[in-house]
Amino acid sequence: MRVSDVLFFCLAATFTYALKERQLSWTVGQTVQTSSGPVNGHPAGTAKQVSEYLGIPYALPPVGNLRWEPPQKYNGSSTINGTNFGYSCPAVVSPPPNATAVAKANVTAAGLEILDLVDEVGTTFGEDCLTLNVWTKPQTGDAKKAVLVWIYGGGFVYGNTDNPGYNGQYIADQEDVVLVSMNYRLNIFGFPGNPAGTNNLGLLDQRLAIEWVRDNIENFGGDTSRITIFGQSAGGASVDYFTFAWTSDPIVSGLISESGTVFGIKPNSNATNTASWFNVSSTLGCGDATSDSTSVLECMRTKPYTSIISAIPSSNSVTGLGGFGPAVDGVVVFDDYLSRAESGNFIKAPLLVGNADYEAGLFQTIAALKGVVYSGDYWAAFDLIGFTCPAGIRANLSLANNIPTWRYRWFGAFPNTELTTVPSSGAWHASELALLFGNFPFGPGVPDSTTAEVAIGNYTRGAWAAFAKDPVNGLNTYGGGWPLNNDWEFDGKWDWHCDVKWKSGWKPDIASYGTSVEGKCG
Repeated sequence: MRVSDVLFFCLAATFTYALKERQLSWTVGQTVQTSSGPVNGHPAGTAKQVSEYLGIPYALPPVGNLRWEPPQKYNGSSTINGTNFGYSCPAVVSPPPNATAVAKANVTAAGLEILDLVDEVGTTFGEDCLTLNVWTKPQTGDAKKAVLVWIYGGGFVYGNTDNPGYNGQYIADQEDVVLVSMNYRLNIFGFPGNPAGTNNLGLLDQRLAIEWVRDNIENFGGDTSRITIFGQSAGGASVDYFTFAWTSDPIVSGLISESGTVFGIKPNSNATNTASWFNVSSTLGCGDATSDSTSVLECMRTKPYTSIISAIPSSNSVTGLGGFGPAVDGVVVFDDYLSRAESGNFIKAPLLVGNADYEAGLFQTIAALKGVVYSGDYWAAFDLIGFTCPAGIRANLSLANNIPTWRYRWFGAFPNTELTTVPSSGAWHASELALLFGNFPFGPGVPDSTTAEVAIGNYTRGAWAAFAKDPVNGLNTYGGGWPLNNDWEFDGKWDWHCDVKWKSGWKPDIASYGTSVEGKCG
């Protein structure tokens, strides 16, 4: 060994020892060393005992020649301020609905506030968006904390971590876990359908962010052996995509899919993504399907991202799913999920999966604002095909592989989460997130949270954290104990559901939905 090697080894060992020594005494907002560089924290906005670290880059900016390339790991030494969220990844923003449409659809004041968040009103976009955020309380002693990594939804075409509804301070404060959220590329930038390059870039972004968590979260007090990924809608489906894609190096120990699985939010066909890609490239004068694909790509890289977003055709879809999304590539997205699951070819980590009682409540509101009305039967089928039955399938496949599995059904409907009154929006798609994160809607005319709502939010945060702290046994004892989903058939399953009628210390009702819910799945 050369003298220089010995010197480097000693310096590295000294640095590592010094880092651990410094972090034996934790303070709110302390600077944390990461592979991205030192990150300065600050007290969270309301939960002042929580350290908040925002806008940490985990990948090089995907601009220039890195636009439409797999994410490249970011390594830095400069201090990161950690004060502000990073840019949100470019997305198509819907114009606000006009007053006439709002009145006709019976949208409430709370509904308007919520839809503004869905439509990303006031969001700052930019391609240099591959950042993540961390919330954690100062560590006491040597015990490491469970880690929850949030993946937002939005149909793979919109979404961001800057959404106030996803702020992780309350979960970190109440449950003393480390909460992480990540941005990932969306729409044509994340799922381009480009024949000359790699696709499913948004899913690769998610993977790199989770690798960053594995490599750095101990410095925030996190336990690398207890990393749970959780997401809703497209985020829930992302959890499932991850489960089937990374079997040889799972990283994670727990999985939570809320209103999204690979069986409900299915991959696009390659033809769909590719046609959408050439539609945009043709509009921008970069060529079409008859052109050389490499030349088209080179031309598209010269266009401002705002021009590319503007060239994406408007969609009348009420679900948010569009012409760009995950597509089968045989690497991270597959076309044989059922057979893979039946053969046990996926990450065998404990699973918590479920959905809202009336997912359609959000989409029927969006449809009404577009002047589109569907029948009740349509929305009932929409719920079954897109959410209820896929959640049952996913739970059963997990159980068939002897994996601890829990299933929930969310019935929570409250005055400040009500989108519409006539018809009632019920417990709609994503309505649980306000209670889970503790970020309740507010604004002119929005009712305050009820006592029951606050208590149920506390309970739900505790349940998700109990799962993350011990994915195998945590829910067995939480709140009196949750029953394992132990029936492999479509009828007679036991679902936990959160109901506004909860009584007796806010414990969940346990109910069999064999006839009213599962019986219609086939």
